[in-house]
Amino acid sequence: MISSGGQMKCRKCGYLRNIQKGDPQMSKTSVRTEREITILEEDGKVQTLPTFQIRCPKCDNNLAYWWLRQLRAADESEVRFFRCTKCENTWRQYD
Repeated sequence: MISSGGQMKCRKCGYLRNIQKGDPQMSKTSVRTEREITILEEDGKVQTLPTFQIRCPKCDNNLAYWWLRQLRAADESEVRFFRCTKCENTWRQYD
C-alpha cells in the first residue's frame, strides 16, 4: 500500500520503504491489446448463443438457441434452456 507521504508499507509485516517518482523498481508497465469481436446480426437481431437441432414444441421448427443456468443449489444439475430461432418460444429441459 502506498501512502501519501511517498512510502510503501507491507500490510503483513509493516516494513516501510521510501519510494520516489521514476524509481525503476517501482514502475509498472502494461501492454493493452485490442481484439476484434465478430458479431453476427440477422434481421436486426444479434445472434450470440450456440444453436442445437431440437424440435420446438410450439411451431415444430427444428433449430433453437441454448444455454445452461444453475437455478437451485450447487449440488443439483443445471437446467438447459432452449429458445426457438423462428418463433422465439423458450422452454427448458432438466437433465
